[in-house]
Amino acid sequence: MTQPGSTPPRPRRAAGCLQSLVVLAVILGLGYGASKIFGDESSKKDSKSSSSSSASDGQGGSWEIGDCGGPDPENKPDGYRAFDCDEQGATFKALKIEDASFLPNAIQCPAGTDLIIQVSRVFGSGDDKKSSGIPTNTVCGRNLTGDHPGDAGAGGGQLVEGDCISATAKEIACASAGAADFKVLGLVKEKTECPSATTEPMQLMMAMGRPYDVICGGKA
Repeated sequence: MTQPGSTPPRPRRAAGCLQSLVVLAVILGLGYGASKIFGDESSKKDSKSSSSSSASDGQGGSWEIGDCGGPDPENKPDGYRAFDCDEQGATFKALKIEDASFLPNAIQCPAGTDLIIQVSRVFGSGDDKKSSGIPTNTVCGRNLTGDHPGDAGAGGGQLVEGDCISATAKEIACASAGAADFKVLGLVKEKTECPSATTEPMQLMMAMGRPYDVICGGKA
């Protein structure tokens, strides 16, 4: 047992070494339906997209880039666990590992991220592991299959340059964009920072932790 104040040794990364329980809050499938200053679709969509899940930690006791995971059949419906990437149960791979944050908007994953998973270390068992935990990391995951809603223009994931949005700043697939829709040319703090091709700079409502306040919209 690790004594208070001591640093536990890093566990050896070996297949099947699923020791620490964590809670995964799947933040994504969102995209910012952030609307202009007269609306607040973003907050509503974020709250609907977050759900607590129970899972095992990364293969070596912590998540690293390249680790894979998927639904945990022993902890349905929201459970996740680590898998070897060639195992049948693996559905996503970690593209990037960020520090945990209590502000979902503060987490910005790289383009191509299909889901964002907040990892919390949990102490307890049974129902206790679903209800609380200490946030430790955020995993930016990409699906192992050909389904990649987080790719620029695909209509899912976090909003990134190259995505398309409606006139109310709701993310849409570029393939279905019409004359009244826009392509994201930039995500900036001030309208004056938008590129010259911008035709519709959209001022968003304030959101704590979000690194931008304006969507620079151009011709879709």
